[in-house]
Amino acid sequence: MFDKLQSDYLRFLELEAALLDPALTSDVSRLTAMAKERSALAKVALPYGRYLELGKQISEAEALCAAEPDFEMRAYAEAELESLRTRHNEQGETLRDLIYDKQAGVDRPGLIVEIRAGAGGDEAALFARDLREMYQRFADQMHWTFEPLDMVTTELGGYREVSFSISGEGAFRYLQFESGGHRVQRVPVTETQGRIHTSAATVAILPEPEEVEIVIRTEDLNIDVMRAGGPGGQHQNKTESGVRITHLPSGIVVNCRDERSQHKNKAKAMRILRSRLYDQVEEKARSERAEARRTLIGSGDRSQRIRTYNFPQNRVTDHRIGLTMHNLDRVMQGDLAPLTTALIDHDRREQLGEV
Repeated sequence: MFDKLQSDYLRFLELEAALLDPALTSDVSRLTAMAKERSALAKVALPYGRYLELGKQISEAEALCAAEPDFEMRAYAEAELESLRTRHNEQGETLRDLIYDKQAGVDRPGLIVEIRAGAGGDEAALFARDLREMYQRFADQMHWTFEPLDMVTTELGGYREVSFSISGEGAFRYLQFESGGHRVQRVPVTETQGRIHTSAATVAILPEPEEVEIVIRTEDLNIDVMRAGGPGGQHQNKTESGVRITHLPSGIVVNCRDERSQHKNKAKAMRILRSRLYDQVEEKARSERAEARRTLIGSGDRSQRIRTYNFPQNRVTDHRIGLTMHNLDRVMQGDLAPLTTALIDHDRREQLGEV
């Protein structure tokens, strides 16, 4: 499994040696490029180097145990050998995680989440609001940065649609499998006879690319300004601060009305547009990846029902891996880690051919 790391490791050692050459200091551009490449390779090369070194120490310890005639000394050597094997296995797990992250493309600094109310009217919009609050609480627990981008509210305080960004170490890794249909079963606040209703919302997880990854030409954009509407008082009724951007080649339309500043709304709309365009590019790769699996985890198919939230039974079920937990109250308060970790572990086993 780790054979694919060997070439990266050898290239890292080559760069390490080259960067020590005093003659290289006169070529600033080459020095910078090599230092950047070395830095990129170090994330995998350094742990792989430790893995190889532990393997070497294990071989030496095994030889020492076999050759040691003294019983007490051999017992000491065997204990040391067992410790080395444990560390070697742990380092192997670290490398598997690195390989998985690289294959899954989850080493991104941030993402944009878009939630839209589905079937269910006002109750679906209230559920969309609850999902938004759930993700915000999870972000707070994980010490990530949560930034509202846009929202369309209803009279009852729900969201017809809402978007926000989350950034921080591991954010995309933990939230990559949230795309899809989320179904809720509960008694709505608008229900007078205590009947349980079923409503739905869709969630889209969009990796937020660097600007250099998605180039957007000005001539491909049609930008309109509008009155923002919604909460905000007289300012939003009189000022055209809302922005609508249409990307002509793809037909993607992005609205942003959250800020009072037209400039800020335009910047946020461009971030959303860039993420949607990047998501289109990645969609083919995700589909091909899903076809090679036993499940649709990671497919990003938003028509797929992925999870049910049953409030009367305090139950949450992820249908892709058949996982049911009876702690919905805690999940809605942001305790998503056990659920998202189970999805990552299942996906990791599939990626690495362990299931």
